[in-house]
Amino acid sequence: MTGSLRRVWLLGTIALTVGAVAVTVALAPAGDAPPGRALQWLLFVGSSVHVAATGWFFSVPEVRRHAAQHTGRYVWAPLGLVAGTAALAAVLPERLFIWPLLAFFAWQFFHFQKQNLGMAALAGVAHGAGSVRPRERVAIVAAGGAGIAGLLVRPDLLQLTADPQVDWLFPVAGAAFVLAAAAGVVVLRERPPAQRPVQYVAVYVVSLCFFAPVFLFDSPYAAVAGLTIAHGYQYLLIVGLVAGARRPGLGPVVSLAVLVNVALLGGLALNAASHLHGGGTVARAVFGAYTGLLMAHFVVDAGLWRLRDAFPRQFLTERLPYLLPQPRATPESAATGGPPAR
Repeated sequence: MTGSLRRVWLLGTIALTVGAVAVTVALAPAGDAPPGRALQWLLFVGSSVHVAATGWFFSVPEVRRHAAQHTGRYVWAPLGLVAGTAALAAVLPERLFIWPLLAFFAWQFFHFQKQNLGMAALAGVAHGAGSVRPRERVAIVAAGGAGIAGLLVRPDLLQLTADPQVDWLFPVAGAAFVLAAAAGVVVLRERPPAQRPVQYVAVYVVSLCFFAPVFLFDSPYAAVAGLTIAHGYQYLLIVGLVAGARRPGLGPVVSLAVLVNVALLGGLALNAASHLHGGGTVARAVFGAYTGLLMAHFVVDAGLWRLRDAFPRQFLTERLPYLLPQPRATPESAATGGPPAR
């Protein structure tokens, strides 16, 4: 069972990531045409549903107790983000709110690459290769940074009408991405062959090259939507595995049912709010609150998946022992507190 679940996560993560990009490129509309129904549904699940799925964690008693002990991250920061962005969106006209949105997108795509880094670390730990090494980590983060820079200097790829007049930097960002990816392959080869299992290599290379569509396609959907879908489906897979793990007092079927209901109902509400940016003051405030909820998701997730902290490490290791085996009691593991963090 342990090996089967590990394969479900590994093959699912790779297939969902690569498949999401490939399918999105195939379904991307030409020019300024709206996406078809199939792509709309893929985006709904990969965007709104995946964000709402974070709410499932608060159905778990131990997570609620942990959150009650860390109200800054899990209560006040989310409330502040929602209230602050709602007020900002209500005050600023749509044409000026575009600039704060650029900062939001930078944070969002950094969040994407941090998840990719976590996926690579999990693949290494689960298959006995150890976590991502420092220089491998730098390469993944640098490749992500180059991809984010490419999006910021070409906001049209984000379907924003802002013109920072620095689109001439786009080829520079592309060159930086290629260099970071090449450096990532070089440092990967520094590992001894025994520490380069194909499972780790596959997830690492996918994480390293995640932002390649930004530099390969001019269509916003082909360049960006696939990244959003891939990120969301990666997240839903691993949260589904966490929710489906056996735990005292609640069977996996009930837990998964709670996850599905929270994700779908919350996703519907988020999706409705995401289209209100062009309305009146109240509508824009609701859109701002929606943006704040997305950022709250970044903040909450950063805490719940931070494996260098005691609670996330214990919580996730108990539910995903096939990905996060208990570390042996050695001086090194005692010093690091277990598997390296995202």
